[in-house]
Amino acid sequence: MGRRIMIFGYGVFAYLAFLAVIGYTIGFLAGSGVPKDVDDGASGPAWVAVLVDVALLGLFAVQHSVMARPWFKRWWTRIVPPALERSTYVLAASLVVALVLWQWRPLPDMVWSVDATWTRATLWTIGLGGWGVLVFSTFLIGHFDLFGLRQVLARFRRTPYTEPGFHEPVLYRLVRHPIMVGFLIAFWATPQMSVGRLLFVGTATGYILVAVRFEEHDLRREIGEPYERYAERVPRFIPRPSALAGRGPAVHDSRAH
Repeated sequence: MGRRIMIFGYGVFAYLAFLAVIGYTIGFLAGSGVPKDVDDGASGPAWVAVLVDVALLGLFAVQHSVMARPWFKRWWTRIVPPALERSTYVLAASLVVALVLWQWRPLPDMVWSVDATWTRATLWTIGLGGWGVLVFSTFLIGHFDLFGLRQVLARFRRTPYTEPGFHEPVLYRLVRHPIMVGFLIAFWATPQMSVGRLLFVGTATGYILVAVRFEEHDLRREIGEPYERYAERVPRFIPRPSALAGRGPAVHDSRAH
């Protein structure tokens, strides 16, 4: 019983850490409600700030991508209980993002700044909508599976855990990666873009464009032809009307994120 409680507590802690970090990240990029935002911090040579910031984002990219790969999961679950694999991934990603936010070096010069009140309000609304799309999309494919809670709960109850089946709910009929679309909207819809924020969102955008290709490679290997047909019908990021009218097997794998 004690071991099962510890595993469950670890999963809950990892999830709460994620919530804290994602909440701080929203405030960090918005420049609101947090002690340090993307344009705060000690000033220094711009080239040093760029090197440090790119290194921090690169660290996240490596951690996030390597730990998501099937070969790593197979190796890692020889060391940690399988029920903790997802929670450990979530916790590691949260800690690395926390490090990025903590050590971020500001580049506060403005690339653009919108003064009109209605335009600012519109852009903030669109940006918040992007975060909303992101969160909503996680629930469509199994939010509590995605962040490891169902796995540790099943271990606590001593019941078998089954992965969510392949399905194509709502937004996944429009684009293959609505979670990433939510990130992109939230990153770019802002009335005020500093050089530092542009570095952050530009690098993150480049990572997203590359990472989804690795994810889709894994899905093609795991699912095969059904995913190929899904990819032919539904675009990656930008919806098209034909995606709504498409037919074929519903295939989405929440484990890939």
